[in-house]
Amino acid sequence: MLRLENISAAYHASNVLEGISFEVPEGSIVTLLGSNGAGKSTTLKVISGLLRPNQGKVYLNDSEITQRRPEKIVAYGLVHVPEGRRIFPELTVLENLKIGSYTRQDKTTVEKDLDKMYEYFPVLKDRKAQIAGTLSGGEQQMLAIARGLMSNPKVLLLDEPSLGLAPIIVQEIFEMIKLIREEGTTILLVEQNAFQALSIADYGYILENGRIVLQGPCSELKENEEVKRSYLG
Repeated sequence: MLRLENISAAYHASNVLEGISFEVPEGSIVTLLGSNGAGKSTTLKVISGLLRPNQGKVYLNDSEITQRRPEKIVAYGLVHVPEGRRIFPELTVLENLKIGSYTRQDKTTVEKDLDKMYEYFPVLKDRKAQIAGTLSGGEQQMLAIARGLMSNPKVLLLDEPSLGLAPIIVQEIFEMIKLIREEGTTILLVEQNAFQALSIADYGYILENGRIVLQGPCSELKENEEVKRSYLG
């Protein structure tokens, strides 16, 4: 469904990605792991059109999207939920959710999908009239994911969804990620909590200094001694 071929990218002439290639099959959860600065977030920005690569191609359902503008990529069915949530803090929860549906042509089903988001995250229904910037960190993360889902994506890119959250909220977020996949959305997950990521993902790639140095089914990566030593403690 999603495929990267020989992607290289740089910031200010400093190389960040060095010819990486991988794929995310339809209906799967694939995780990208690596230390800070390894290139994980940069990879997501290239995929979603926020950063143009120096070389390589990105394909979604065999259609090349490498040079497409971000809003066009969203319309093709790929949504990026960035690190740091990036909600609209001065708007209400409901207004944030409705903004997530701005590319959709099927406006008549938006209300139905709002109800679905409230089923996923009941706290958002209770807070729908609340100013988003006054939500807790966990509630803001739930809103960021729900806003992304309101565009009805085929592929969801999640960048550090557990960052800065209490353990009980982290568990809730990961349970919802599993449910979202079960209901048909393909997910590419960047996550600093390697144990949680490997527990819910099907396949994983390890990035170091902009290169993929290890890959495999997550059941195997969890038992890999190098992965245990570097990422699982």
